[in-house]
Amino acid sequence: MRSDHAVKLDPSLQSVGMLMEPTTVVAKAWEQVDRVGGRGWFDPTSVLITGAGPIGLLGAMLGVQRGMDVHVLDRMTDGLKPQLVRDLGATYHSDPVGEVLAAVRPEVVIEGTGAAPVIEETLRNAVPYAITVLTGISNPGRSESIDLGAINRGLVLDNGAIVGSVNANLRHYEAAAAALAAADRSWLERLITRRVPLEQFADAFAARADDVKVVLTIS
Repeated sequence: MRSDHAVKLDPSLQSVGMLMEPTTVVAKAWEQVDRVGGRGWFDPTSVLITGAGPIGLLGAMLGVQRGMDVHVLDRMTDGLKPQLVRDLGATYHSDPVGEVLAAVRPEVVIEGTGAAPVIEETLRNAVPYAITVLTGISNPGRSESIDLGAINRGLVLDNGAIVGSVNANLRHYEAAAAALAAADRSWLERLITRRVPLEQFADAFAARADDVKVVLTIS
């Protein structure tokens, strides 16, 4: 029976069930790509994901499940994040955003960093007819000098589209549950880089270079 307020996870996902919430964000992002692309003929084959945190990696996972040529950009040059991307069958990049966009020419971009310089470079170097979905949350109060006229001109003349997306609803939870159930369990387990006891919660906020997803455990 389908609940109006709850989505059941596959029992085998018990140890990684907390990944449901970030996966809903990218499930909705991909739905937005489909809906915006549905305005005309749109059959994308490649996607660039900016950021290799939980949002970026899970967005890449959904892209791979769709059979797309997936590229992930992050500033780390080695370690766990590049390996997680490669183990998905995707391509990892650490070069400047503009260079990667010029080389890959993706029809879809999912921005997951929230970093203003990355967003600016992404929009300034947008590929014609591409759909860009902004999922990262930026910190307010920082001023950036950008040529908004040039960005606007490029997006309009090249039929580009920008969509902001984050909060999900029931169907996105259902899509996320299905995507996680179809994923490699060992790969999902590796996204959980640290499990910190609740009593030591402060340690969870001390960032480490290879952190992807840090979770609190309650015993």
